[in-house]
Amino acid sequence: GILMGWLADRIGLRTTVIFGACMIAAGLALSATGSVWAIYVGHGLMVGLLGNGAVYPPLLVYVTRWFHRRRGSAIALISSGQYVAGVLWPSLIEQGIAEVGWQWVMLGFGALVLVFVVPMTFFLRQAPGMATTAHGHLAGVVRRRVAGLPANLVQALLCVAGFCCCIPMSIPQAHLVAFCGDLGIRATHGAAMLSVMLAAAFLSRQAWGALADRIGGLRTVLAGSACQLVAIASFLLTQDEAGLFAVAAVFGLGFSGIIPAYSVAIRDLFPAAEASWRVPLTLFTAMSGMAFGSWFAGALYDHFGYYAPAFASGVGFNILNLMIIGFLVHRTASSRRSGLWSLVR
Repeated sequence: GILMGWLADRIGLRTTVIFGACMIAAGLALSATGSVWAIYVGHGLMVGLLGNGAVYPPLLVYVTRWFHRRRGSAIALISSGQYVAGVLWPSLIEQGIAEVGWQWVMLGFGALVLVFVVPMTFFLRQAPGMATTAHGHLAGVVRRRVAGLPANLVQALLCVAGFCCCIPMSIPQAHLVAFCGDLGIRATHGAAMLSVMLAAAFLSRQAWGALADRIGGLRTVLAGSACQLVAIASFLLTQDEAGLFAVAAVFGLGFSGIIPAYSVAIRDLFPAAEASWRVPLTLFTAMSGMAFGSWFAGALYDHFGYYAPAFASGVGFNILNLMIIGFLVHRTASSRRSGLWSLVR
């Protein structure tokens, strides 16, 4: 995403997304050959690095440049596509695998990407005010200080905060069904809890986006992280099925607005010309936290034999996130009051 965001500013968003769609289709076709190494290369390199990286992050940056007053709502709506996909595609894919096999399903899905994504790119237009110079660099002035701090230090703090908040975010999403199994709750009921969590996340993400339009991205991250902390801690206190359904819903309501709010915060704090690499960088570190958190929770479970330490670690990382974001919120408020934080356009 970092590479593709930079590339989209130089060769055009449409070309970048078409390239990504072709890489996804080609990667699925390669994986469908059935070789283990073909699956690694097809999914890791082509679908992931060159495919999804060329589609989602550049499009997210693109949307932030079209909207100003309702930027949070727009980002929340675009990001909700992931939840819709998570609800619709698994059952369709499962049915397809049962009828024609996984290899044909991969080929068919690759064809769908080409048929639907590529034509949609011709609706994309250059975002207003983002004309490039002869050297391909976006117009705009680099802001050297943000909230009285070096701009890249603020970026680093946001990345660390994103990594920390996504560790607790990943634990219930990756381990909820197994956690329910440990408590004697049937796996089908655990899967239903996961669906409730994602449905609540989809619905509440729109509300979080509207909130970001009113109070800013950074404060929305702080509010969402606080809600997530309450929910992740509640998993340690609840072991009956009805209680876990309630906690899963609250967790979905809490975490859903955090990641889109980071993108809003980047656009609030930095010039639009820098969004092409700052937004993907933040997403990269946040998703790294998701990857680490899923593995780390499993490692703690393997060591201790139960899930309480895993959820407790999520509480600890969530508190660290709140400390970092709270510090940045305090700095931005103080800088506004002192007149040191000025927008350079």
